[in-house]
Amino acid sequence: MTPVVQSAITIVIFIVMLGALVVIHELGHFVTARLAGVRVHEFGIGFPPRAKVMRSHGETLYTLNWLPIGGFVRLEGEDGDSDDPRSFVRARLPTKLVILIAGVAMNIALAFAIFFLIAWLANPTVGLTFAKVQADSPAMAAGLVAGDRIDSIDGRIFDAFEAVPGHSAIADALKEQAGRTVTLGITHAGGGTAAVPVVLRATDQIDVGHGALGIEQLKGSPTGDYFQRTPLEAAQIAVVRTGQALTLIWNGLGQLVDSIVNHPTEAPPVQGPIGIASQVGDVFWQLGPVFTLYLAGILSANLALVNILPFPPLDGGRVAVLLLKAVAGERVSLRAERLTYLVGFVFLMTFLAWISFYDITAPGRAQ
Repeated sequence: MTPVVQSAITIVIFIVMLGALVVIHELGHFVTARLAGVRVHEFGIGFPPRAKVMRSHGETLYTLNWLPIGGFVRLEGEDGDSDDPRSFVRARLPTKLVILIAGVAMNIALAFAIFFLIAWLANPTVGLTFAKVQADSPAMAAGLVAGDRIDSIDGRIFDAFEAVPGHSAIADALKEQAGRTVTLGITHAGGGTAAVPVVLRATDQIDVGHGALGIEQLKGSPTGDYFQRTPLEAAQIAVVRTGQALTLIWNGLGQLVDSIVNHPTEAPPVQGPIGIASQVGDVFWQLGPVFTLYLAGILSANLALVNILPFPPLDGGRVAVLLLKAVAGERVSLRAERLTYLVGFVFLMTFLAWISFYDITAPGRAQ
């Protein structure tokens, strides 16, 4: 496959992924608005200009638009001005808040659903490849060679999504079995698999340069195998992984703020749309569809957390403005509200352009 074709496929995958995440987000606004009786003028997939009206019956127009970067919901009175009793602006405050927060809730629910399905039906396993075998080591005695991969220990397989950066669960498991005889599931560098018994070094023989097995230059790599869990186990894991994704993104936002404040001229520790698209392509071509779907779950959690930030015109910013108006009343004018959203939008676009600049000039910076 030529690089041009591969790049084109990557772009399509990214657009479909981003579009799906945004449409799910907007679907949350749409469903809750309809349930609350708020008039919905249009539910659009993609952004204008309009390509096709898919359905025009009833009060809501369903459209397909030319810019395939998400979707939108157009509510009556969402700009803060309407005499329609079914408009967003005339809805009760709790109703408005639920409609605004529903998009965030949908993205969190989608992240959970993705993590649940993977943990239930197709959780990939990871192995440990090593590029060097130490002399007079248990590995050498067992006939292991550089390039072999450890896939299991005494039949125990390892979840690829439980890996911790900088650590290897397989290496830790070998250390825990120090001094014992274990059976390693090995995929040989030259092809073929084998169950290899190995007597590991004793605990008092292990130091910084000598591990339990005697291998070096370690690298985790997917085995190509998958395993399943019960639905209950998968649900429990999905809750944990959704929380981990939100925590990861929250920590990333903290690093971004620190970078802007203390190192404003350096590349930020986050990626913009171009960088994310590149990362999606790397994951898809190197690791496959399941890992790409897992990344979509992380991005869905990302979209949820970013949108709930109290910054106009994000959902969290609109929530903050509504709460401020509920306290301050008429002292917050419609003009001031609209100006706040406009300034926030310009700032966000400028911020995205700034990050995208580093995506182009310093690729791979946030890998």
